[in-house]
Amino acid sequence: MLSESEAIVLRSYSLREADLLVSFFTRAEGKVKGVARSAKKSRRRFGGALEPLTYVRLYWEDRERAELARVDSCEILDSPLAHSIDYPRAVALGHVAEVLDELLPEREPNDAVFRLALATLQRLQAGSIWTPLTYFELWMARLTGLLPSLSECVVCTEQLGPARAFFHPMADGLLCSRDKRLASTEIAQRSRQLGLQMLRAPIESFSAMDKTAAADLRRFLVQLLERHMEKNLVTATMLDRLED
Repeated sequence: MLSESEAIVLRSYSLREADLLVSFFTRAEGKVKGVARSAKKSRRRFGGALEPLTYVRLYWEDRERAELARVDSCEILDSPLAHSIDYPRAVALGHVAEVLDELLPEREPNDAVFRLALATLQRLQAGSIWTPLTYFELWMARLTGLLPSLSECVVCTEQLGPARAFFHPMADGLLCSRDKRLASTEIAQRSRQLGLQMLRAPIESFSAMDKTAAADLRRFLVQLLERHMEKNLVTATMLDRLED
């Protein structure tokens, strides 16, 4: 019996001559991995629908005692290729896909994360990637329970307010000047304030910003995600190397 759900394509890999191994983030069942037979040849069933970050209606079948689902077909609902794309946007899209694929457990639906992903993809446009990326990383940390308070020191619980604040790879949150560790990185008050604002308002409320704006906040968030995943995000390094 076929299952059906809205889904976002995360990654696809060649599997034998004409097949693809595809990772989907489905609205109904969370992350699903499956084999799309003859996907490289069948334009009728798949025709461009398996490109990463394509928003699709997915039809698949779970087989008894099989780890991978059988992907029957996909209908494109929206595609990142339908909009102007440049190298920074391509890297940003890859970052969203990598974070979702690495962070989310299999077969665990999360409608809040699904809605966040769709909102982020709609706002990620050529020449305007840093605001949606910041929002996405912040809310991914929040929705997965990784985000500490942006207002107090994780060691002494003192309110940071306008005081200087820092983060460190081995600390679970922000640190005040007294509790900061050697080789800590400072995070500006305006970046912390932006983070708090983003936790209270939809993504549409925020205007475009350049790479330098809230760069320290993004570094802090990526550090949180990577520490939880116990691996480095390839696309985070690529983003760092982008010229604004």
